[in-house]
Amino acid sequence: MAELKTQKNDGDVIAFLNSVAHEKRRTDSFKVLELMKEVTGETPKMWGDSIIGFGQYHYKYASGREGDWFLTGFSPRKQSLTLYIMAGFDDYDELMSRLGKYKTGKSCLYINKLEDVDQDVLRTLVKKSAQHMAQTNR
Repeated sequence: MAELKTQKNDGDVIAFLNSVAHEKRRTDSFKVLELMKEVTGETPKMWGDSIIGFGQYHYKYASGREGDWFLTGFSPRKQSLTLYIMAGFDDYDELMSRLGKYKTGKSCLYINKLEDVDQDVLRTLVKKSAQHMAQTNR
């Protein structure tokens, strides 16, 4: 079975964020870093070369495939700031209705700039998702 490419590593989180060329994305990333540290109580770690993850859980699929992944995290991508809400969004309709301007994928929340979203709602969303993943993947 192929090993997952994105692995936790000892990369320097601060150096990575300082290397983000887009000034606004870099500034927003430092704010998200602090928000996620505060909400999770976890030390940020690099996953692969462009994702900052917080905490960790082990998963195992019915197919036998298993691995480790972060509870929550983010990446300052070229197009947008991507936050990984690993619990998905199905249980968070009320929060999402108050969040502001964003797009989603299966577990990805895409934000152009932090001013587009309500910071308190974002904090609650990240916290609830991280708690859900920690509790359901013990």
